Amino acid sequence: MLHKKSAIIISGPTAVGKTSLAIEIAKHFHTKIISADSRQCYKELNIGVAKPSEIELQQVEHFFINSHSIHQNINAAIFENYALEKADEIFKNNNIVVVAGGTGLYIKSFCEGLDEIPETPNEIRKEIIEQYNTNGLEWLQQQVKEKDFAFWQNAEQQNPQRLMRALEVITYTGKSITDFRKKTKIQRPFNILKIGVELPRVLLYERINKRVDTMMKGGLLNEVIQLQKFEQLNALQTVGYKELFAYIHNTCTLEEAINNIKKNTRHYAKRQLTWFKKDKEIQWFQPYQITDIIQVINSSFL
Repeated sequence: MLHKKSAIIISGPTAVGKTSLAIEIAKHFHTKIISADSRQCYKELNIGVAKPSEIELQQVEHFFINSHSIHQNINAAIFENYALEKADEIFKNNNIVVVAGGTGLYIKSFCEGLDEIPETPNEIRKEIIEQYNTNGLEWLQQQVKEKDFAFWQNAEQQNPQRLMRALEVITYTGKSITDFRKKTKIQRPFNILKIGVELPRVLLYERINKRVDTMMKGGLLNEVIQLQKFEQLNALQTVGYKELFAYIHNTCTLEEAINNIKKNTRHYAKRQLTWFKKDKEIQWFQPYQITDIIQVINSSFL
């Protein structure tokens, strides 16, 4: 048992093996896991967000899985408060908490706090989502480039969620989202060790493609059909869902939709790696190096 309150952060791209690694680490330290995934928290989304299986959830207690509804507006600030509260609960009985996921902004919020960015009215958010769904990514990129060039210069320009958020803020406040950024990090009352998980790109992309095929065989299309009436909600602006909505609306074939899911998931994984590689505190491993990772954890905090 480690003697200092410590959070072990497990991050990396989608399909790399974070879930199984986090479970092994949590079992080793007899603790629990807080998910840092912005979509697995929604109880209505299942196959398309690659939630841990029922067997995995039974092995270790997870928080922020099936904890919210797609009808709620969940963001990094809400996650920060939720995760810190759950971490405090876990620390009452264990000095280790595992935080695992691929949503970089959520992990950032847990580790160092968030920029004070104002919430925007639902009407503005809904209008921007509708415009994006109608006009596509190029329209969204052009809008952000024209209206918030300061953000655009350093933005993840292929990430519609980040672009829509920036457009919301400048539409509502008249200020660039960059104007709300803080200069200092919040110091948490516990130690933080950041572990990154990676694989060679060819292998990672093979895993992504196979996982999409498995999702389709597992009933993803039927799941999306059941959710069609909620298509405009922010939670459904998600890879794996929006491509199949396009198929349902007869704008592409099913084969094209599946290929687009694979392609967009690969692009998402690349963006995730770009985000995490900027964090020099992360120590990188491959997912099977569990023994080495546990040794690093022990040596860091004992």
